[in-house]
Amino acid sequence: MVDISAKAPTLRRAVASAQVQLQPQILQAILDQKVAKGDVFSVARIAGIAAAKMTPTLIPLSHPLAIHKVCIDFDPDPDSGILTIISDVTALERSGMEMEAMVAASLAALTVYDMCKGSDKSILISETKLLYKEGGKSGVFKRDETL
Repeated sequence: MVDISAKAPTLRRAVASAQVQLQPQILQAILDQKVAKGDVFSVARIAGIAAAKMTPTLIPLSHPLAIHKVCIDFDPDPDSGILTIISDVTALERSGMEMEAMVAASLAALTVYDMCKGSDKSILISETKLLYKEGGKSGVFKRDETL
């Protein structure tokens, strides 16, 4: 584990996303809250928040961080069946929030899969990526096609 004890805490923020490709009728069922397992967005949101907080347990050598905010949002495209999950994580810390944001988006996507797999096993999870980060010595990163 890298020693970060000499670094000063700064405000850190990371935004990540993951895409879930569903059949359009499955995404519509999510939007209409007609999925047999319940409210997919609420459960996936809680899963993503919990995942961000569990990142040091899941990824070896990552630092336990005092996260101040985790926000999970959903951007559905009913015509294509693509659901984009966006996680936004903030903390006043010595290390960045990139992994927490990507783990949160990934686990929220896996939760969507789990809640919908009874209707469609062909669901595809893809495009987990960092969209934005700020704070620390490396400054700001902004993926060109976002924000």
